[in-house]
Amino acid sequence: MRYIRYAFLAALAVVLITLALANRGSVTLNTLPDGLMSLPGIDWLAISIEVPLFLVIFAGIVAGLLIGFIWEWLREYKFRADASAKTQQVKKLERQLKRTQAERDKDKDEVLSILDQAS
Repeated sequence: MRYIRYAFLAALAVVLITLALANRGSVTLNTLPDGLMSLPGIDWLAISIEVPLFLVIFAGIVAGLLIGFIWEWLREYKFRADASAKTQQVKKLERQLKRTQAERDKDKDEVLSILDQAS
C-alpha cells in the first residue's frame, strides 16, 4: 500500500511540474476591474501584480482545498458535538455503574465480588 501511495505522489508531482513548465507565461492579476479603479476613494484597493500563470493555478487549487476543508469542518460540527456528548454520557454511566457495583459488593465476600465483576 505504501508503494502505491508513493507511485501516486510521484505521478502527481510529474503532472504538476509539467503543468508549471507549460504555463510559465506572466499574467497580470488585478484586485479591481478597470471600471472600478477610476472611482474616487477606492483607488487604494487597486493592486496589480505580474505572476506566472502556474502560480495562479496552484493558488486557486490551494484556495479551493482550504475552503472545502473549512466548509466540511463547519458542516460536521454537529456530529462532533453529538459524539462528544455521547462520550461524556458513557463515561458518566461507567462511573455510576462502578459506584453501584461497589455498593452492591460491599457486604459480599471478596472472592464472590471478584467473580461477579469478572462475568
